[in-house]
Amino acid sequence: MRKVILINSTSNEVRIAITEDGRLSEFFTENPDQSRNVGDIYLGKIAKVLPGIRAAFINIGFPQDAFLHFSDIDDTIEEYSSIIGDDSDIDEEDDEDETDTKDGGRGYQRERFNPAETLEPGQDIIVQITKEPVGKKGVRVTSKVSIPGRYLVLMPFNGKIGISRKIYNPREKRRLRQIVRANTPREMGVIVRTVAAGQDESLILDDLNKLLKTWNEMQNSMKTTKAPTIIYKDVSTTTSVIRDLFRDDIHKMVIDSKKLYREILNYIDLVHPDAAEKIELYSESIPLFDVFNIEKQIEELLSKKVWLKNSGYIVIETTEAMTVIDVNSGKYAKSQNQEENSLKINYDAAKEVVRQCRLRDIGGLIVVDFIDLYDDANKKRLYEEFKKEFRRDRAKVTLLPMSDFGLIEVTRQRIRQTLLHRVSDNCILCKGTGRVQSRIGFMTEIERWLQRFKATGKAFTLKLLINPLQRYNFVEGIISKRIKLFLKYRILLKIATDEKLGLDEFRFLTGESIDLTEDFNGIKND
Repeated sequence: MRKVILINSTSNEVRIAITEDGRLSEFFTENPDQSRNVGDIYLGKIAKVLPGIRAAFINIGFPQDAFLHFSDIDDTIEEYSSIIGDDSDIDEEDDEDETDTKDGGRGYQRERFNPAETLEPGQDIIVQITKEPVGKKGVRVTSKVSIPGRYLVLMPFNGKIGISRKIYNPREKRRLRQIVRANTPREMGVIVRTVAAGQDESLILDDLNKLLKTWNEMQNSMKTTKAPTIIYKDVSTTTSVIRDLFRDDIHKMVIDSKKLYREILNYIDLVHPDAAEKIELYSESIPLFDVFNIEKQIEELLSKKVWLKNSGYIVIETTEAMTVIDVNSGKYAKSQNQEENSLKINYDAAKEVVRQCRLRDIGGLIVVDFIDLYDDANKKRLYEEFKKEFRRDRAKVTLLPMSDFGLIEVTRQRIRQTLLHRVSDNCILCKGTGRVQSRIGFMTEIERWLQRFKATGKAFTLKLLINPLQRYNFVEGIISKRIKLFLKYRILLKIATDEKLGLDEFRFLTGESIDLTEDFNGIKND
């Protein structure tokens, strides 16, 4: 599989596209209004502790307090905690890789405590952002902080050694474990990332020393600052993509900005000098994303309907609680056997659903409504194929087998806002619903308002403010709607427009510009 990283930079935005055999597989954006904050570490102050929902809210200086669930708390609220011996094996995970720490624990476990009894409002606590704000929800944080590097992830409060499960060679696992165990302070832990496999010991130790230096600087910062304050800023989206994804399987990286090209080249020279030859500067007049057919693929990401190759299509609908994906056959009927047709479309849909989840950053609960299958063996084959496709996803994913209704439920790790929310805003006319009030419904609502006003109001002339697109409905025809309303209610309407009003909004003003709209919006009970 030929994987390419394309980076397009403008004065307002940096866009990063990762392609697999020419098809867009992952897409990232970075601009001043949407700066990355996942991975940032703060010295926060506990605002509230709510045992009823097993959570605390932490003031980290954001407009909305951060959410800290009790499951994301250990005894790191103090800079260092007492350590007691324990010989248990541990499984650890980091943002990128699942890790295997079998025989890798260093014999340390901290005393357990009850967060509800230990945490107190006003107390300082070190937390790290794990999820960006979504909708009305603030950021989510954890007290199990970690500092990622190129080859390692340092865990200052966890004295365990973890090795990525994607490193399969037992001899290489032992080598890496011995390197980090011999050079890591006993009270700290380390996760060895997949990219460390086969690397020289000097590169790994250099990465470890950089992480330890960063942690020491953070400790010094905490001694001289007061909460809430940031004590560690993670790298930008561009740098994080290079750090985490620029591996040996990347064929090349193409950048269309000289400044960004030099910055990335300097970074690569420090962390992975052998890969510098894969980085290319694009300087042609035709836009980079046009040459690689990326713009067209990005436009398709904003559409609810996605066509499958040679068969059917899927429809993606996002709600507050979940994302629902419906699989449709369209006109596909290659075989005379309905079960075979359905299985073929479902296979294609499973691959596309995984691709769309990665591209759009769809997280949380996902329900996929596949075309009905009647053979239990086929249902199991589809489930296994779906699960296999998700192995390529870096986010943590859990799937349930197909239900009797043909549904497969998926939970996918949510880290940031979906692509749709990052590149688009809610429509000011429909307010994000995708639909607006009908012309007849709008006119009827205005007439009802006039009926209520006529019953108690005394003005002969009113000013009606509406969206410019609605004005035609009142002035069209020889006997316009405005005249008809005057003849019926004996109220002269002066029509004015305001672009800030939605298609279903209106305001009634008196001659002195007093707003009467709310006074007669529905029946008022004294």
